[in-house]
Amino acid sequence: MELREDNDRVARALTRRELFGHAGWGIGTLALAWLMRQESATAADSVRGTVALDHPPKVKRVIHLHMVGAPSQLDLFDPKPVLNQHHGELCPQEFLEGKRFAFLRGHPKLMGSPFRFRPCGESGFHLSELLPHLGEVVDDIAWIKTMRTSEFNHGPAQLFLHTGFPRFGRPSMGSWISYGLGSENQNLPAYVVMITGSVAGAGNSLWGSGFLPSVHQGVEFRSKGDPVLFLSNPRGVDSDDRRRMLGHVRRLNQRHLRSVGDPEIATRIAQYELAFRMQSAVPELMDLSQETQATLSLYGAKPGGTSFANNCLLARRLVERGVRFVQLFDQGWDHHGSLQANLKKKCRQVDRPVAALLKDLKQRGLLEETLVVWAAEFGRTPMWQGGGRLSGAGRDHHREAFCVWMAGGGIRGGTVVGETDELGYFPVQDPVEIHDLHATVLHLLGVDHKKLTYRFQGRSFRLTDIGGRLIEPILA
Repeated sequence: MELREDNDRVARALTRRELFGHAGWGIGTLALAWLMRQESATAADSVRGTVALDHPPKVKRVIHLHMVGAPSQLDLFDPKPVLNQHHGELCPQEFLEGKRFAFLRGHPKLMGSPFRFRPCGESGFHLSELLPHLGEVVDDIAWIKTMRTSEFNHGPAQLFLHTGFPRFGRPSMGSWISYGLGSENQNLPAYVVMITGSVAGAGNSLWGSGFLPSVHQGVEFRSKGDPVLFLSNPRGVDSDDRRRMLGHVRRLNQRHLRSVGDPEIATRIAQYELAFRMQSAVPELMDLSQETQATLSLYGAKPGGTSFANNCLLARRLVERGVRFVQLFDQGWDHHGSLQANLKKKCRQVDRPVAALLKDLKQRGLLEETLVVWAAEFGRTPMWQGGGRLSGAGRDHHREAFCVWMAGGGIRGGTVVGETDELGYFPVQDPVEIHDLHATVLHLLGVDHKKLTYRFQGRSFRLTDIGGRLIEPILA
């Protein structure tokens, strides 16, 4: 059945509230406390879809790692010996005809990779020397070498990757999944976001709920200061005071909800209640001092730190507690110049913790029920940009073909989808679209992407719009 706004459920919930509201004061203290908890759950349910899983899910949760700015696939995952042989020569004319670039002008030269590649694991996947730790887990990873997008600038491409549409206003993938499946932990949000560096160019729309009820937007967790903004009680207000205040506010909101039936009021009720429960759950979650020294060393994490390594460890702790969708943004991959030095630096920051995340999930039995997705908004050209010397050169944005990888439950590790030409510019086998990625993620969660819909402004919308097909070769 299609996921949809469940108006009849809202109507039933309101009738139940009215029934209890007219039952008088004889419920008793214990029953009243139970009812308050049920009201909170009903408020949350009233702004969720009703998902009938299309098939048994392979995973329960998703960790999405987004490398903001787009690392070069040609220097990390897709070695091109022929490109190296033609380094410094003018690129083929066909690379330029009818194409648009962000910064390249004139007739640019080809640029080979300055890094060595080596076969790793039983699969023999050729991986850059910059990623030695990831080389230890290649057999758990499925590689998509021919992902492509319609956008060549960061903001629109980021929106397309996260929402399935290159302009503002659509719900993010995490919001769709929250809407369809909810959370497995009533004390934490279904959708959590963590950021290292500055926020991506498209801003918080990348984890926004668009036209879905706002309870489904991502909640940003911070590794410094208050983990969630405005979660702490104001000075002079203790937990009992906050509980009493929320009780009064909830009753006013419920009265308003009965009057107008606006689902955003149900969202408000659910969010206030969740925030109260998070006041005890979040500090415990964020306290990495509970982890063993061996685990901290595995990730390269430090209690109280603000690194990508810390966020990877927190991602494991979040999915361990039933958070449905965890999204990590890591900024600093936009290498238009000095690629040699800058790419080395970024890989040192992420290689160890990403490999540790896969190892840690696997040894705890969590990888079987978790999907890990590593992606960026697009890739990098095989052409030389800027810098008179190779050490100062970089690569421009490239939308024709780039690399995404996935690992976890339902994924056939050690597989490779797609092949690019000998210079790494065009797909020559199995091109993959952004909506195909979305369809596959939903499929692994047990959801048919064509049935996860929401009625808005007269038509039904979905994450995959009018496209999307499963990436069959990577499915176990």
